[in-house]
Amino acid sequence: MLFDLRGRGRRRTVQTLYIGLALLMGVGLVGFGIGGGFGGGGLLNAASNNEGAGGTSYASQIKKLQKLTRQQPNNIGAWERLTNAQLHEAGGEAYVSNGGPTAKGRELFSQTAVSWERYLALNPPQPSVPLAKEMLRLFGEEGLNRPASAVEVLQIVVAAEPANAAYYSLLAQYAYRAHNTRVGDLAAAKAVKLAPPEQRARVKTELEAAKKSPSGGETLTGTTNGKTFTVKSNGKGGYSGAVPEGTSTTPGSSTPAKK
Repeated sequence: MLFDLRGRGRRRTVQTLYIGLALLMGVGLVGFGIGGGFGGGGLLNAASNNEGAGGTSYASQIKKLQKLTRQQPNNIGAWERLTNAQLHEAGGEAYVSNGGPTAKGRELFSQTAVSWERYLALNPPQPSVPLAKEMLRLFGEEGLNRPASAVEVLQIVVAAEPANAAYYSLLAQYAYRAHNTRVGDLAAAKAVKLAPPEQRARVKTELEAAKKSPSGGETLTGTTNGKTFTVKSNGKGGYSGAVPEGTSTTPGSSTPAKK
């Protein structure tokens, strides 16, 4: 196995994934919320819609399962069901607003993270992959912003789907953000290997950029008329910062040089 599943520990987001990943994202990554924000779809919202507004049924389930886990702290199934119920509840309007968690939502997300960690601590023989994919969204920047936890989740996912380049690419990005270079390099190499031959060079270049600037935003420097300036990528194809008049900072411009 390439990664240790028991090991503990975007704004470099999906834009660093290669073009060929679009179809995979459409049916896979978007499905569990990568790039979508908490208010815009994904498994959490889809699941909560199945039970009606307000999430009252999930609140009831959560109370029952919390009681059960207190009585049976080593019950793997109970912790898994509790985590799942909390994730469904987290899709309610009281917990998300404008693409991110409310104060109440952040509290529930933190409780869900604890339940997930208790579940993993019991060493389930086969950790739930669907549950792991939902947890990835919770640990992303729109949620708790815990890249090390996202790495742990993605290690479970890639172990179950070892031919999926998309997840390896995401794993590399989150690992670099968590300053886990070893896992990041292994995942990046795997993503490049699994990419279509015509896209491997692009994937390699983008993941190298993610390693160099894991938090996102590539810094460039240049000189115009004897004046040195610095700009930073805004992640949308442009740059921000103090730029001398008449200087081009569009991608591909020969004026700025990478720092």
